[in-house]
Amino acid sequence: MKRWICAVFLLMVFAASGCSKREAPVVEGKPAPDFTLNDLSGRPVQLSSLKGKVVLLNFWATWCPPCREEIPSMVRLNQAMQGKPFQMLAVSIDEGGRDAVQAFFAKGGVSLPTLLDTDGTVARRYGTTGVPETFVIDAKGVIMKKVVGPMDWSSAEVLAALEELIVRK
Repeated sequence: MKRWICAVFLLMVFAASGCSKREAPVVEGKPAPDFTLNDLSGRPVQLSSLKGKVVLLNFWATWCPPCREEIPSMVRLNQAMQGKPFQMLAVSIDEGGRDAVQAFFAKGGVSLPTLLDTDGTVARRYGTTGVPETFVIDAKGVIMKKVVGPMDWSSAEVLAALEELIVRK
């Protein structure tokens, strides 16, 4: 009986560990995996439709203190980049979905272009290990930088780096 239980357990572990096809790891210098997620209005947004723009793809959650800490700088960055070929995508992994995000923004008096990844599918596809994690994607759809943890996104250095990516197209 013990052998049978061990065999079943090993089969379950093997199945869970990925006998299915795995995607290539997401790394700098490689194309960003495409995805489609809904925004707060329920409209689908597909990453590949943003080619030609530099994209700041930020995975975050309302319950995450470091995420909440970097939100004001993301708002400032988004304002500074208005009218340029740039798109910010704040991907919320909140299980509470749209209601949780809208309540958070209403309380803080801010807003960002937000997509909902309530089941974490896209976050897992990007190999995130926590939040916040951010990917800077160039106009050709290539990941140029991965940042783990919070950052001041409105700093002069960040603005200069993004401007350089925009010019480089």
